[in-house]
Amino acid sequence: MTRDLARALRAEGGLLAEYVAADGAPGERGEGPARLAASGPRVAGSAGEYELLLEMVLEGTLLHYGSGRVVEPDDPDLALLLGDRLYALGLGRLAALGDLEAIAVLADVIAGLAQAHAEGDPGRAGSIWELGARAIGWGPAS
Repeated sequence: MTRDLARALRAEGGLLAEYVAADGAPGERGEGPARLAASGPRVAGSAGEYELLLEMVLEGTLLHYGSGRVVEPDDPDLALLLGDRLYALGLGRLAALGDLEAIAVLADVIAGLAQAHAEGDPGRAGSIWELGARAIGWGPAS
């Protein structure tokens, strides 16, 4: 999916496209939160779109708190701005799907990640993403 993300960001154009990794993107990482959410029955009709938009938000998170897999800016301030743009792109795509429940879940994921990092516990990120991915793919009771 990182190659699909790279392609989508290049097609988006602008500053994001300028910082997409020159080699297209590193190899796939296997099962991640985007793929987990996309495998759920709640999003079955639009699984590919959910996976891509969640990859955008995940990449934004990585730029905020470390380094991206696909987008590689050389300035930390620029990384934050590009991360914000990726959040906006992912959430915009989710809004276009009309999935208000998933928007709320994703907003909680983003807030939870920010809180975990502010509290000095970035290790919680994996469980925050997993819970969010399950709620998006299967519903909040999952």
